[in-house]
Amino acid sequence: MDEKNIIKPEIGIEIDGISFNYKFFETLESLSKTYSQRKTAKELKVSHSVLNRRVKNAEDKLGEKLVISVGSGSELSPKGYQLLDIYYKYKNRLEDREEIIIAGGHIITGLLQAISYDLPFKTLIYSSDDESAYELAKQDLVDILALDDPLLAFENDLNFTAIAYDHLVLISPSRGKRIERIEDLEGLKFIGVKGSAQRLAWNTLRQENINFSIEREVKSHFDAFKIVRNSDEYYTFLNASYFNGNEILKNETRHVISLVQINDTKEDIYNLIEYLLFDGQTKIGEQGFVPMKP
Repeated sequence: MDEKNIIKPEIGIEIDGISFNYKFFETLESLSKTYSQRKTAKELKVSHSVLNRRVKNAEDKLGEKLVISVGSGSELSPKGYQLLDIYYKYKNRLEDREEIIIAGGHIITGLLQAISYDLPFKTLIYSSDDESAYELAKQDLVDILALDDPLLAFENDLNFTAIAYDHLVLISPSRGKRIERIEDLEGLKFIGVKGSAQRLAWNTLRQENINFSIEREVKSHFDAFKIVRNSDEYYTFLNASYFNGNEILKNETRHVISLVQINDTKEDIYNLIEYLLFDGQTKIGEQGFVPMKP
């Protein structure tokens, strides 16, 4: 990609609980150079009234002046320059870091960590749950959001790329009852995992009028596994790529794990996703997942 065609960061920032989008920071940046609201409006291709409203709305939220009149022109107030400085710090963080920062659910980040040494890209991978990782993504602190369950992407209208299939297996306690039919799940007590694809199992049980209860919810699949194995009464559904178990709901819980590109300022981020979707599919299959492209 030609360097002049690389898309620059368009980041929004939340400061003191108030959200500001990139258009607001574009306005401050331009005013800091033109010292003229008329020239800034022309540069940003907006009307003078739109520009004034953009500034006024921000000033009303903050309760402080951001732009002040100086002679026949305008310049930023000390508060305006302070906000612009915060913007530059975030913007530079996005542009300057060499590694591709990935954060997401335990399952997909575990996969990426397992194959990271074979990737032709430098990565830093952080494991959490989908929702916590999404909060980081909204602050532009990651380059790629990795999702164990695409539900979050659907709910927030995010464009995602599926890189593999997985399904859930039933994990039983050591002395659990024999499960052969879906009706055998009646009355069982389950351990839930926050942000996982377990919703598919719960929805299936409800559709089949199977009574069950979710006794606890934990953040990690591995915590759920430990609790179940050390109990006499709890069950759970976990990803088949990591755990051996009963495949009674294999078809009903089939789902994709996916990636959302948050930072589009680096060509390598796009190239990494493309690599995983094509050349990296064999390595993904070796980790117990079902490749998108066999």
